[in-house]
Amino acid sequence: MPEDETQPQTRTASRPQSPHTATATASATDSPAPRTAQTASATDSPAPRTAQTASGSAGPAPWVLRLVAVGLVLTALNLRPAITSLGALLEEVRDGLHMSGSLAGVLTSVPPLCFAVFGIMAPRLARRFGPAAVVCAGMVAIAAGLVIRPFVGSTAGFLAASALALMGIAVSNILMPVIVKRWFPDRVGSMTGLYSMALALGTALAAAVTVPMTDVLGGSWKAGLGIWAVLAAAAVLPWVPLMRDGRGAAGQATAQQHGDAPTLRITRSRTAWGLACFFGLQATAAYIAMGWMPQIFRDAGVSAGTAGVLLAVTMAMGVPLAFVIPRVAARMKNQGPIVVFLCACGLVGYAGLYFAPAGGAWAWALLLGIANCAFPLALTMIGMRSRSGAGVVRLSAFAQSTGYLISIPGPLLVGVLYQHSGGWGLPIALMAGLMVPQMVAGILAGRDRTIEDEC
Repeated sequence: MPEDETQPQTRTASRPQSPHTATATASATDSPAPRTAQTASATDSPAPRTAQTASGSAGPAPWVLRLVAVGLVLTALNLRPAITSLGALLEEVRDGLHMSGSLAGVLTSVPPLCFAVFGIMAPRLARRFGPAAVVCAGMVAIAAGLVIRPFVGSTAGFLAASALALMGIAVSNILMPVIVKRWFPDRVGSMTGLYSMALALGTALAAAVTVPMTDVLGGSWKAGLGIWAVLAAAAVLPWVPLMRDGRGAAGQATAQQHGDAPTLRITRSRTAWGLACFFGLQATAAYIAMGWMPQIFRDAGVSAGTAGVLLAVTMAMGVPLAFVIPRVAARMKNQGPIVVFLCACGLVGYAGLYFAPAGGAWAWALLLGIANCAFPLALTMIGMRSRSGAGVVRLSAFAQSTGYLISIPGPLLVGVLYQHSGGWGLPIALMAGLMVPQMVAGILAGRDRTIEDEC
């Protein structure tokens, strides 16, 4: 997911880059002024936003930076509750809307579809209106979708309102690293860590407290889902004073003046396809867990509140491991051993869900949480599999867009199998089975080579 998207560019900062590379990087971050290749790679930030530019002009006022930091944290807190709060109340939503298991599977497939479709729009919107304005609009979309979807009274309306919220999440996902690099060029690592922790906290918090909060609100699942719109509305406020950041169009013009970087025939690279498949299969596992894991535990006799906390534990594992795994992976020439370890944890976790879902619930939640940390590993490998900044940008776009498309059928298929088999045996077997190709793809992607060697 988005929290580690700055790592690929950061890793390439120390490499000598061509003018084409600098241009591609500047375009990706909507920089308004021409820069040297070294500056574009190292900071990926527009000159007016640095603490001290070459002309001696000062950077933004401290209160502006504090406001941006607050906006980052509040935005990150809102990037997953729309998904994990629904997972905690999926049974009540299905009953309230008279939704079949297949339709519930469609519902759990909507997030990756929206991320694949709407995420493509984010760079163009940012160039046109500025990243701050787009993120602000994204928070408005999340708030509106969360308010509308519980009260529309139909499955189609619920899906449409969910898509509206997820559209806001999708564009914000893409632009969070751009915001960090624009406003905090000398603190990219610390600020990325800050919003990454906030993202994981929001994911876990929504999973843990949605059911208890629903009980406090009178037991209505509609109120339990709709209350998260308040947090999204709060996230709108910090971005309003920053919406006059209209330098996106200038950044686009600068990029056009420098020309486009040479195109890599990335579809010819086995490493690129390995990364795309690895990214897609880990995303499949993550969205199946967010959408269905609470229901698995509830059907095994675990209370609704405890099932939500178990999902929160799984999601919270990403907080510490998102810092550890990329650093370990960057020191290794071949990341295959890490891939094997993560997938092995997933296989053991799914075996536990199959044979003793309630008896070892906490252990299975922890193991699946470790397995879900394949996401930061995938983004780290994207940064290591190209020799240039332009190559990293293209590889990241290819692997993530293709990967999200690959992940769409998984949650849907789980819902179909659950409905037609009447139990969780077949769906869990499918989840475990997908770990095998994920391991193979990850080993292929983790080899010490670059896409330039294969394209």
